Amino acid sequence: MSDKLLQIKNLDVRVEEKDILHRVDMDIQRGETHVLMGPNGAGKSTLGFALMGNPKYQITSGQILLDGEDITDAAVDARAKAGLFLSFQEPLEVPGLTLESFLRSAVQQRTGKRLRLWDFKKKLEKAMELLQIDKSYASRDLNVGFSGGEKKKIEILQLLMFEPKLAILDETDSGLDVDAVRVVSEGIRIFQKEQDGALLVITHSTKILESLKVDHTHVMVDGHIVAVGDGNLVDQINSDGYESFMETAGQ
Repeated sequence: MSDKLLQIKNLDVRVEEKDILHRVDMDIQRGETHVLMGPNGAGKSTLGFALMGNPKYQITSGQILLDGEDITDAAVDARAKAGLFLSFQEPLEVPGLTLESFLRSAVQQRTGKRLRLWDFKKKLEKAMELLQIDKSYASRDLNVGFSGGEKKKIEILQLLMFEPKLAILDETDSGLDVDAVRVVSEGIRIFQKEQDGALLVITHSTKILESLKVDHTHVMVDGHIVAVGDGNLVDQINSDGYESFMETAGQ
């Protein structure tokens, strides 16, 4: 099996008749951490939604391959079952559905296997303890009444429970205090270490990157990838900002 997990080839994406992404290329190997950075409105989140198959985001040209299989036109649930995971900037609240019920159903859908209740509960308790989530939250409605930080922790809880091949984390550190970022980062580290999962971290901040080994950094401006480098590119952005990249995009 090739180490090349995800291939994005010359991808153009349109949203509501407006072209947002232009000729985006990216290859992600198994176990790698890729970071997508850029100023607000650059199109970073659009790439995440397009990869996950949100029908609002129309792929007008290009191709997406996962494990060598073309998923460009695949439905959202098919992509999730194949091993893609997307966290949201603003996780949804779902009244009437408990966190535990949601997770158990989703894990069974992801794996296609019926889970023994004891094994599921044991895994859930371990993950909740790691993320410092009170066990009582398992019986609460999904995200209802949760703080912003708690919702972000629940996203990482899903990551640990679903065990995807590739996790796309969209502004996961947004709104988190220093302690919460540390806990979330540890969950992400465990995901990579124990599950050899790949990451695409979409962010305009760098708090969550401090505890991660960044293999590749991509800078997006106006829907174009204008620079690619290693983890040192993150340090350059912290020091100099995006101005030089925006000048490049305008040429």
